[in-house]
Amino acid sequence: MVYVENEAGKNMDEKDFFREVTLRICGSLEIGTALHRCFLFIQDDIPAAAMVLSTYDPESGVSEIIAGADASGGAAISVKTVQQPAARSIIEDWYEQPDRSSHVRIIRDMSRDEAMRAVAQKFTKLDAPALHMRLKLDREMLGSLVILSEGRSGYTSNHARLISLVNEPFAIALSNYLRYRELEKLKDHLADANLYLQNELRQIAGDQIVGADFGLKGVMDLVRQVAPLGSPVLLLGETGTGKEIIANAIHNFSPRKDRAFIKVNCGAISESLLDSELFGHEKGAFTGALARKKGRFERADTGTIFLDEIGELTPGAQIRFLRVLQEKKIERLGGTEPIEVDIRVIAATHRDLGSMLSEGRFREDLYFRLRVFPIMIPPLRNRKNDIPNLVQHFMQKKARDMGLAEIPTLAPESVDRLMNYDWPGNVRELENAVERALILSQGAPLIFHDLENNRSFQTGQVLGPVERDALNLDKITARHIRGVLELTRGRVDGERGAARLLGVNPRTLRHRMKKLGVPFGRKAGHYRKTEV
Repeated sequence: MVYVENEAGKNMDEKDFFREVTLRICGSLEIGTALHRCFLFIQDDIPAAAMVLSTYDPESGVSEIIAGADASGGAAISVKTVQQPAARSIIEDWYEQPDRSSHVRIIRDMSRDEAMRAVAQKFTKLDAPALHMRLKLDREMLGSLVILSEGRSGYTSNHARLISLVNEPFAIALSNYLRYRELEKLKDHLADANLYLQNELRQIAGDQIVGADFGLKGVMDLVRQVAPLGSPVLLLGETGTGKEIIANAIHNFSPRKDRAFIKVNCGAISESLLDSELFGHEKGAFTGALARKKGRFERADTGTIFLDEIGELTPGAQIRFLRVLQEKKIERLGGTEPIEVDIRVIAATHRDLGSMLSEGRFREDLYFRLRVFPIMIPPLRNRKNDIPNLVQHFMQKKARDMGLAEIPTLAPESVDRLMNYDWPGNVRELENAVERALILSQGAPLIFHDLENNRSFQTGQVLGPVERDALNLDKITARHIRGVLELTRGRVDGERGAARLLGVNPRTLRHRMKKLGVPFGRKAGHYRKTEV
């Protein structure tokens, strides 16, 4: 047997020390509890005021304290620190040393050690001595164990040798805990995702397709024909006509109905985040990518993905999306291997993709890939016979949501008023009008007086083509940008540039100009002096 002398001057069997520490540190996945048990045991042999387990990521230079223990107990924690270059150099050089004798560093004063400053500050042991043991498993850098002394009691080579005996058990325990923590995160993520999905499906299931046997009968006939197949579907129609509900119906009538239904609003995701959201990313793919993330396409595997506002996709995203349709493969940002996905694609837009195609703002190959089975959803003004049923449906739904004891009735003249209005906002506007009327009614019959105030904005009836153009937001924006460029003589950047006058980033302005078809650079020859 091999014996070492402990602090009390007694000989101790190294095998007993190894066995007892191993049983304690590997005896529980509650890392705080396991660390506290070890702390209580080693106190007889190694001076200790606290023990700390931490991890280190060499790619990001981030250290994280994951657990701590002292006489009062132990706990799992999370304190992250971005190490400075000097500290990173110390840690990484030390981890690269191959000999076992370098597993443990003896630190005389933690305040003078760059690598230990974050631990010292966390445990208010700024000038305490410490033992710092690196933890590697199968040549992989995991982190470290730090034992802090009480007061000025230093450590000796005997202490370093003794704690080095349990290097591997601590490394195994740390590795197990990190995997356990990742599994817990994934479990929580799946639980949240499942809850979100169930709520979405429940909400959608509650939205009956009112008019399925009347105004939407032709649409529902097409839905039933295409749903059992795997073909892409393109839903066309004005904003507020219920494209999302029709997409849900296609999914629910399909063999994939028990699989994921993932919704993506392409217009609501910024260009800088679009690739990460759709395709996912690998750990370290960009600053802040601290873990692997699955994108929406990957999450929709074996299910359906609904891409709303497909006309908002950037040219780069259109190219990558086309590859998904053609090859059924994606690549995460920072990834090197393609990932196969089995997805049913349903796209939707209120835009005129044909016009965007002729203007070069939408790819022709992607357009024809998506337009395998187009479904045009008629506006509400073309199916006014559905209005009475829709009103009754929304009255019941909103009254339930608002907690009303009774559902108010309709005033005699209300139905005629609703039927005579053209509903430029379609079913969504009708739903909002019902909710507003319920709030204003205070239990009295619903009247809908305020519809008369909206009549001047009906783009299909009162306004002519010129007036409609005057209300189009994209055209107003393009006209305003051109006017500012005239003032700046085509200059975008700089103190006297259009970006400065408009209060936006020059890169953002160029992207917006390209999207709106406003020329700049060499194409902007009509300006007196173009400087971009």
